[in-house]
Amino acid sequence: MQLSIVILNYNVRYFLEQCVLSVQEAIVSLDAEIIVVDNNSSDDSCLMMQSKFPNVRLIQNKENFGFPKGNNIGVEHAKGKYVCILNPDTVVAEDTFAKVLAFAEGQQELGIIGCKLIDGTGEFLPESKRGIPTPWVAFTKIFGLYKIFPKWHVFNQYYAQHVGENQTGEVAILVGAFMVLERDLYLELQGFDENCFMYADDIDLSYRALQQQKKNYYFHDTTVLHYKGESTVKDEKYMKRFQEAMRFFYHKHFRKSFFFELFIQIGIIFFSFVKMFQGKPKAKQLPESYIFYSSNDFLRQKLGSILKNKVLFLDFKKEKMVNSSHQFKGKSVEIVLDNQYVSFKKCIKIIETLKDKRITFKIFPKNTNFIIGSDSRNDRGQIIKIE
Repeated sequence: MQLSIVILNYNVRYFLEQCVLSVQEAIVSLDAEIIVVDNNSSDDSCLMMQSKFPNVRLIQNKENFGFPKGNNIGVEHAKGKYVCILNPDTVVAEDTFAKVLAFAEGQQELGIIGCKLIDGTGEFLPESKRGIPTPWVAFTKIFGLYKIFPKWHVFNQYYAQHVGENQTGEVAILVGAFMVLERDLYLELQGFDENCFMYADDIDLSYRALQQQKKNYYFHDTTVLHYKGESTVKDEKYMKRFQEAMRFFYHKHFRKSFFFELFIQIGIIFFSFVKMFQGKPKAKQLPESYIFYSSNDFLRQKLGSILKNKVLFLDFKKEKMVNSSHQFKGKSVEIVLDNQYVSFKKCIKIIETLKDKRITFKIFPKNTNFIIGSDSRNDRGQIIKIE
């Protein structure tokens, strides 16, 4: 078997359904399997999987074992030469795995492959590629020096800015939302460290691959949509988790650093001080109009009765009509992409191409009764049921 895709789920039932649908489309021509590991969800995720995807391997944990152990359990059951660790809040293109596997087969001393990730608004996620977070590199991250001096190597290592987002190249650290590596290497590394804190497990695995003289790669030639949950909200809890993750990583791989302990405390104080002067986030305004990229008149009528805010519905039946955000300038617009007519790859391309602060996106996955998307990488997304 070529590939095993391991998806660890915890209470994201609708994102999981869309993710599995996209993965199924992406492995049609491959010898591959899907393994869903559920960490004791309470939102009917398992019932959905059993009824809608009976042929997908489902492992139901009796408790929430966390990210590292949950994925390790999934890989134990994997049969593929390669394994892909994939978040349930992702959407892959129909050719994602074919492209990544072709790239993998051409490499020597292969470690881990990551790919280009964008959020639900179409913005590139810089954590798609990162450098080793030494105390100094973490310092430049905490205080935003990488933004102020993006072209200075001494400041721009956290997000591996020596490799452009549209350029494939070697990087040190990849993100756990999408990782492809040989199963033998995963087992040799003993998988994710189950003692890791949040935000450190993927850093640790990537670094241990480098210690085995392997080469990690950021692969730009496929884009994966990665919705971001509330765990990424940049608040005091985020800073505490970041501190715990970095402390775990340093204590495991480096000597104890007084410099790190000092600056991380200063960073938390600084971050909290800034937050005191920031206003509360504004309530989300409903779009002025909805653009339905579909040929489904029933969908249009059904949504028209659900969305009560007097909007203009346009039915785009030709792809060439959605090719520029200029036609939406100055307007608050939500674009709904019907996956029955628009492939996942095309959905991702449209979201990436039309990214604009006043444009939001939703996908209507085929054979489902909901529309799903995210207007910000700092929220858990929105789901509209169509019943």
